[in-house]
Amino acid sequence: MTEPTDEEVVQTAAEAAEGVIFKHYKQSAVKDFDVTVTFDDGVLEVDVYLNAPGDEVDPDAVADEAARTAQDAVDDLFAEAE
Repeated sequence: MTEPTDEEVVQTAAEAAEGVIFKHYKQSAVKDFDVTVTFDDGVLEVDVYLNAPGDEVDPDAVADEAARTAQDAVDDLFAEAE
Protein backbone atom coordinates (compact mmCIF):
# COMPACT_ATOMS: atom_id res chain seq x y z
CA MET A 1 0.00 0.00 0.00
CA THR A 2 1.03 3.60 -0.43
CA GLU A 3 1.70 5.96 2.42
CA PRO A 4 -1.16 8.25 3.41
CA THR A 5 -1.18 11.76 2.00
CA ASP A 6 -0.51 14.77 4.21
CA GLU A 7 -4.20 15.64 3.92
CA GLU A 8 -5.24 12.17 5.11
CA VAL A 9 -2.86 12.43 8.06
CA VAL A 10 -4.20 15.82 9.12
CA GLN A 11 -7.83 14.75 8.69
CA THR A 12 -7.31 11.52 10.63
CA ALA A 13 -5.65 13.35 13.52
CA ALA A 14 -8.29 16.09 13.67
CA GLU A 15 -11.18 13.62 13.61
CA ALA A 16 -9.61 11.50 16.34
CA ALA A 17 -9.05 14.54 18.58
CA GLU A 18 -12.59 15.80 18.09
CA GLY A 19 -13.92 12.33 18.85
CA VAL A 20 -12.22 12.36 22.25
CA ILE A 21 -13.57 15.81 23.09
CA PHE A 22 -17.13 14.85 22.28
CA LYS A 23 -16.79 11.51 24.06
CA HIS A 24 -16.36 13.48 27.28
CA TYR A 25 -18.63 16.46 26.60
CA LYS A 26 -21.94 17.12 24.92
CA GLN A 27 -21.41 19.43 22.00
CA SER A 28 -23.64 22.05 23.65
CA ALA A 29 -21.40 22.07 26.76
CA VAL A 30 -18.25 22.96 24.81
CA LYS A 31 -17.89 26.74 24.73
CA ASP A 32 -14.98 26.69 22.30
CA PHE A 33 -12.37 24.29 20.98
CA ASP A 34 -9.65 24.29 18.39
CA VAL A 35 -7.68 21.38 16.99
CA THR A 36 -4.60 22.44 15.03
CA VAL A 37 -2.77 19.72 13.16
CA THR A 38 0.33 20.14 11.04
CA PHE A 39 2.27 17.46 9.23
CA ASP A 40 5.49 18.69 7.65
CA ASP A 41 8.44 16.57 6.57
CA GLY A 42 7.06 13.58 8.42
CA VAL A 43 6.64 15.47 11.71
CA LEU A 44 3.17 15.55 13.23
CA GLU A 45 2.18 18.33 15.59
CA VAL A 46 -1.19 18.36 17.30
CA ASP A 47 -2.39 21.23 19.48
CA VAL A 48 -5.76 21.05 21.19
CA TYR A 49 -7.46 23.99 22.91
CA LEU A 50 -10.63 23.26 24.85
CA ASN A 51 -12.90 25.65 26.73
CA ALA A 52 -15.42 23.48 28.52
CA PRO A 53 -16.76 23.14 32.06
CA GLY A 54 -14.46 21.40 34.48
CA ASP A 55 -17.15 20.13 36.81
CA GLU A 56 -16.76 16.43 36.15
CA VAL A 57 -13.81 16.17 33.78
CA ASP A 58 -10.66 18.30 33.65
CA PRO A 59 -10.66 20.06 30.25
CA ASP A 60 -6.84 20.13 30.18
CA ALA A 61 -6.74 16.37 30.69
CA VAL A 62 -9.26 15.89 27.89
CA ALA A 63 -7.21 18.14 25.58
CA ASP A 64 -4.08 16.12 26.37
CA GLU A 65 -5.93 12.85 25.75
CA ALA A 66 -7.26 14.23 22.46
CA ALA A 67 -3.76 15.15 21.28
CA ARG A 68 -2.35 11.73 22.24
CA THR A 69 -5.26 9.94 20.57
CA ALA A 70 -4.71 11.97 17.40
CA GLN A 71 -1.08 10.92 17.32
CA ASP A 72 -2.02 7.28 17.92
CA ALA A 73 -4.58 7.42 15.10
CA VAL A 74 -1.91 8.65 12.70
CA ASP A 75 0.49 5.94 13.86
CA ASP A 76 -2.25 3.40 13.10
CA LEU A 77 -2.84 4.98 9.69
CA PHE A 78 0.82 4.50 8.76
CA ALA A 79 0.87 0.98 10.20
CA GLU A 80 -2.09 0.04 7.97
CA ALA A 81 -0.23 1.40 4.94
CA GLU A 82 2.72 -0.97 5.47
